[in-house]
Amino acid sequence: MGANTPTVSKTAEALPPPTERYSVVRWLHKNLFSTWYNALLTVVMLFLAVLIVRGVLEWAFTQARWEVITANLRLFMVGQYPVAALWRIWACVALLALLIGMSWGIWGGAQRGGAIAFGALPFILAIIASDETARLALLITGIAGIVGYALSWRWSAALRRISIIGWILYFPVLFVLVSGFGADDSPIPPAPTNLWGGLLLTLLLSVVGIVFSFPLGVLLALGRQSSLPVVRWLCVAYIELIRGVPFISVLFMAQLMLPLFLPGVTIDRVVRAMAGVVIFSAAYLAENVRGGLQSIPRGQYEAARALGLNPWKMTLLIILPQALRAVIPILVGQFIALFKDTSLVVIVGLLDLMGIARTVLAQPDFLGLQAEVYTFVAFIYGIFCYLMSAFSQRLEAKLHTGR
Repeated sequence: MGANTPTVSKTAEALPPPTERYSVVRWLHKNLFSTWYNALLTVVMLFLAVLIVRGVLEWAFTQARWEVITANLRLFMVGQYPVAALWRIWACVALLALLIGMSWGIWGGAQRGGAIAFGALPFILAIIASDETARLALLITGIAGIVGYALSWRWSAALRRISIIGWILYFPVLFVLVSGFGADDSPIPPAPTNLWGGLLLTLLLSVVGIVFSFPLGVLLALGRQSSLPVVRWLCVAYIELIRGVPFISVLFMAQLMLPLFLPGVTIDRVVRAMAGVVIFSAAYLAENVRGGLQSIPRGQYEAARALGLNPWKMTLLIILPQALRAVIPILVGQFIALFKDTSLVVIVGLLDLMGIARTVLAQPDFLGLQAEVYTFVAFIYGIFCYLMSAFSQRLEAKLHTGR
């Protein structure tokens, strides 16, 4: 390098590009009042927003009859699940809070504001709860979340593997506790699935649909790109057939056809509905994954072959991780749609969250309270959909999918 050649320090090279900084007044002028028509549109929208928010708050605090929610809260949450077995549900919730707190402390990073908000939620619900048992259970749930978060901050590296194992074992333990086993006099007697309902049934259908449709959809996507004609055409036929019929048709098919394929085997209605959800979701997920597979450049395949990887290792270690990383927003969007589509199981006689809402509205004491009931149901759906969306954004940022 010559004597007159300027040198640049490594610190200067690492600095991000300069960004323009605005005060509040300048930001408002640039984004909301830059021109006369933007200013007019801003004023009109603010006026409409004030009218709408004022009307909603006035209705919510002065006119709405929220006793329809408090009087039927147990129905909304668990349906007709046996009261004597509710401790199992609370045990699952407390264990979930422990795992969430532990995982948030390990992988949440600087997201302490969200941790505080979710940690305070059980205590807030305990304050407004009218049932002493529910209040005690909510307090235990909040304490479990705090304990998990505190442990993860002190022993983050040691608990990382334990947390992963806990998430893997959680769902089998959940199903064992919720469904029970043995005879009626056993410590955990069976709880008939026809008594499951409300948010409990909605979450179980969603979790089963997501967990089982994901590997099935990935296999279908890989099979559709297989070099074996039989495998390829079978996968194409399955995907196009399922995607060509409505979800309700698949639910009815699962309810009516599964017993015919398995003669002599009694299949519960909830299990048949879960099978329908998995069958339907897997077909759409397969197309999403196939789009990710097609986005991988051919150079990745050639580089994997140059390293001496066989087709299985090339797919599992090189191609599939990149394809799934590319379609994270699409997959999470489908999971959100699946969570909302579970409300259609009311057509086959299952009382999920929406089914319980219709049952509550049929009570003589609460006729005509559709606004309160459906607002509460929409709030629950909105919370879970937002959580899935926030997790997707966090995962995308961690994996740097925008680069």
